[in-house]
Amino acid sequence: MSEIDKRNRLSEEPFTYQTTKKGTVAIYYKGKQIKIIKDSEAERLIARIKQVEDNLIEVQLLLAKITGNFKRGNEKKIGKRKRK
Repeated sequence: MSEIDKRNRLSEEPFTYQTTKKGTVAIYYKGKQIKIIKDSEAERLIARIKQVEDNLIEVQLLLAKITGNFKRGNEKKIGKRKRK
C-alpha cells in the first residue's frame, strides 16, 4: 500500500460515496460529486467495498481507482475570476 499512496493522501479520506435505492453509486471528492456508477459496475463496487469496509484506506483506494485520473490540473476554480 505504501507504494501506491506515497504522500498519504488517502488517509485524509478525500473520497466519499452514497448509494441510492436504484442501486447507483455517487462518488464525491472533497464534497463535490465527480462520478456516478450504475448497473453491474455499481454492484461490483458495492460488493468490493463491503469486503474491505474495515480498512478505510482500502475503501479510499477503491474509490480513487474507479474514478480514474479525473484531476489533471485544469479544473476551474469556482468563485475566482480573473481581474484585468
